[in-house]
Amino acid sequence: MRAEYINPFLQSATMVLEQMVRIRPNPGELSLKNVHFKNHYVWVQIGVKGQMNGDIIFGISESVALRIISAMMGGFVITEIDEIGKSAISELGNMISGNASTILSNQGVHIDISPPRVVELEHFDPRKALTIPLIMEGIGEMEIQVAIM
Repeated sequence: MRAEYINPFLQSATMVLEQMVRIRPNPGELSLKNVHFKNHYVWVQIGVKGQMNGDIIFGISESVALRIISAMMGGFVITEIDEIGKSAISELGNMISGNASTILSNQGVHIDISPPRVVELEHFDPRKALTIPLIMEGIGEMEIQVAIM
């Protein structure tokens, strides 16, 4: 697993969050750790195949997800994560991963990404991932986990 794999996802997440949520996130500390799903989080998984293989996993606490969904819905206050909310968070992960795949392609690394899916805690195999939190002032954190081989 190479640390430079996470940089296009970090760059893309910063750009997408600035556009969709109107806030510039600051990266936290990069670490290598076991993918560990926490309760009361929304987990979005996107598969990666090609010159890189594995998964990108976005972890967002439910309270932060509600704020992000509300911002994506033009400021309309969302109070529960229903199917539309899950779709919005999935699309956020899709936009980040799509932009990251374009960045990687421009660097000569060609990948295909799968459609995003919201992952339930019991349906994911444990593994190690490069992990970095994105800290959004006044909103909270989103965690990007890159489990690429």
